Amino acid sequence: MRGSLINQAGDEVAAYAVASPPAAIHGNRCEQDSQAWLRDVEACINALRTRADLERLAAIAIDGTSSSVLLCSKDGTPLTPAIMYNDARATAQAERIQQTAPADCGAHGASSTLAKLLYFRDNFPKLAYDHVCHQADYVSAWLSGRYGISDENNCLKLGYDSIAQAWPGWLQALDIDSSTLPEVVAPGTALGKILPQQAEHFGINKECQLVSGTTDSIAALIATGAHKLGDAVTALGSTLVLKLVSRAPVFSAHYGIYSHRLGKHWLVGGASNTGGRVLREFFSQQQLDQMTTKLQPDISTGLDYYPLVSAGERFPVCDPQKLPRLAPRPDDDTRFFQAMLEGIANIEADGYAKLQQLGASKVKRVYTTGGGSKNPAWCKIRQHKLGVPVVRTAHSEASMGAAMLARQGWQQ
Repeated sequence: MRGSLINQAGDEVAAYAVASPPAAIHGNRCEQDSQAWLRDVEACINALRTRADLERLAAIAIDGTSSSVLLCSKDGTPLTPAIMYNDARATAQAERIQQTAPADCGAHGASSTLAKLLYFRDNFPKLAYDHVCHQADYVSAWLSGRYGISDENNCLKLGYDSIAQAWPGWLQALDIDSSTLPEVVAPGTALGKILPQQAEHFGINKECQLVSGTTDSIAALIATGAHKLGDAVTALGSTLVLKLVSRAPVFSAHYGIYSHRLGKHWLVGGASNTGGRVLREFFSQQQLDQMTTKLQPDISTGLDYYPLVSAGERFPVCDPQKLPRLAPRPDDDTRFFQAMLEGIANIEADGYAKLQQLGASKVKRVYTTGGGSKNPAWCKIRQHKLGVPVVRTAHSEASMGAAMLARQGWQQ
């Protein structure tokens, strides 16, 4: 659980992080105690209070992991465990969604919020509930007392039609009670003051506004500062994740691409199985650090690699049988390392080209997050391949993006 406090100019003036209790994992099941979320938020606010004067706090926004969900009563009493974003038990329910929902819907897959809602209903048939709450919804409502409100980004995997900005009619075929679905607002919407008792408990300004948040991945993108058409964010982590600010949305179940509404524009994203995990299959971090100083980003190795840990790729090509291509391997480890970086950079460039081919805006500038962003030679290789400026971000924490949404709601 992380918290960021920013001033009106957007500078981070305080930050805090507390380790959350681990989720309970059993096979493809992953659950967490929703009350632990509230305890962590309380610890975070109390810690920030020692770093800044919260009696001047203007607004709060919460981001949370997409598809982490629970059912609760009218007053917010949890009626189910919180099933987490990576829980994939709802396979039978996902099959029913596949037969009912449009192919470009964001609610497909066993880990979607909608599949989890159907799982709850199938396994607790006598349960009378009032609200379907995502993680961000639940924490926000605890602060404001207003349950039954969510944001467009979190609701995408519950079946919300972000183009029509409405709950779709096909949900009726799954016997979804529309009265339990949240009212949907845009991220960064002011929702009213926090509860007086919460303001008093935390020593917060009683006029403090609660502002609608978003998912953690979108909050992290907002934190980078990417917001103009053509701005993109590449996350160089264990895998390669691309996000692009586009004039038009793109939905492609085949490539695992869907779009979130982001202000006046759309956020289009795709993810490849390549990334830093491949590098760690061959080298330790110490070896990677040593070789980085010897890289020659202006001189291509000429090797055409497609770095993968194992067979299977989802984007920019969709091929479950696609094999890694890491041969021939040169005797020089540094050259081998550089060739893998060049291969990942080629996949990144192909990814943005694929998004444009499918209807997204052309990439104009790429912000970089993740461990790979700290490698200047790799960034130079990527800039050569992409043909656009590559910028290392000053901020990439989701909590920073949530604070920026809070400021947006307060300003408006």
